[in-house]
Amino acid sequence: MKDGRRVLLGRIVGVHGVHGAVKLESFTEPRLAIFGYKPWLLESESGCVDAVAEAKGHAQGKGIVATLGGIGDRDAAAGLVGTRIFVPREALPALPAGEYYQVDLEGLEVRNLAGEYLGRVSHLFDNGAHDVLVTRDEAGRERLIPYVIERYVKSVDMDAQCITVDWDKED
Repeated sequence: MKDGRRVLLGRIVGVHGVHGAVKLESFTEPRLAIFGYKPWLLESESGCVDAVAEAKGHAQGKGIVATLGGIGDRDAAAGLVGTRIFVPREALPALPAGEYYQVDLEGLEVRNLAGEYLGRVSHLFDNGAHDVLVTRDEAGRERLIPYVIERYVKSVDMDAQCITVDWDKED
């Protein structure tokens, strides 16, 4: 990994059968696209990370069943339940101009239209209606700003590492 950034693609939620298959929750769209990214970096609940180069799977009902290289029995698969599936950032394809992966926005400075500093992007999350930009300033104040282009997010300047928003500093 060039810069160490990783992107969360899914997690292992259960076991399937006796030969080491696992059940996955995929955050990709479509859900089976998770198998198009390699290598997988499996991070256990304790924080240990293991790389997996081979992962195959298929849809089964509303879920996904996968086999992972090196996992051949139910006990080994059971030890992976709760593990999160990441890939290195550079494994993701380039996006068209004006589109960004959430991980690329993390750490950017956020300023309002008056030029006031609102903090740095901590992370983004989906509230069901749209993504929400979470900023934190040096005093620890957290702001939740709807990530709605044109309405609240006026510009993203990757060169300047800054996002300009239409947001009052007191909100």
